Amino acid sequence: MITLHHLRIGRSIFTVWLLEELAVEYELKVYHRDPKTMRALDDLKQVHPLGKSPVIEDDGLIVSESGAITSYLLEKFDPDHRLSPPRSDLRQWATFTRWLHYPEGSVFTPLLIRMLLLRSGEPHTFLQGFSDKEVALHMNHIADQLADNEFILGDKFSAADIGISYMVSMAKRLGVSSDYPTLEAYLTRNQGRPAWLAAVERAVE
Repeated sequence: MITLHHLRIGRSIFTVWLLEELAVEYELKVYHRDPKTMRALDDLKQVHPLGKSPVIEDDGLIVSESGAITSYLLEKFDPDHRLSPPRSDLRQWATFTRWLHYPEGSVFTPLLIRMLLLRSGEPHTFLQGFSDKEVALHMNHIADQLADNEFILGDKFSAADIGISYMVSMAKRLGVSSDYPTLEAYLTRNQGRPAWLAAVERAVE
């Protein structure tokens, strides 16, 4: 059975969502943050030396990094390609892979900088300017890709939508999504899925 090491208030809720979409039986081990620093407590370092989440265990194999975890779970539990295209269609698979890894690649850093600036409360003209321009660049890029489609790759939900939803939800928390109504509608649509609601019920509430 898959064991997911889940840190409350963080990105691993999106791995819970993927497991629910895959209808995989899994054990959830919940970890908490230091209420003052909001950093993970040291108990998570007993699982992985970085003390980060998500981390999964499967028959003694430890897998970290959200993108790697997603690829592993799809390879093992999605033989019918409900949430990803087959590798035999190289063009579709390459497009899917690009959007699968995009959230924690290019787009995450400017959003992280914005979050840290808000937390610090200290002015930093250079970082603020960089973050504002990059966030706008990426929000427009996602909105252009989505266009009038229901999901990021067209009319079918895929695992890439989980990561993109993570980025849009982060942008919404940081107050930068209101200029992109199609992205907010996209997030609302995805977070109405039964698998997301089940993930929240199990891992948040």
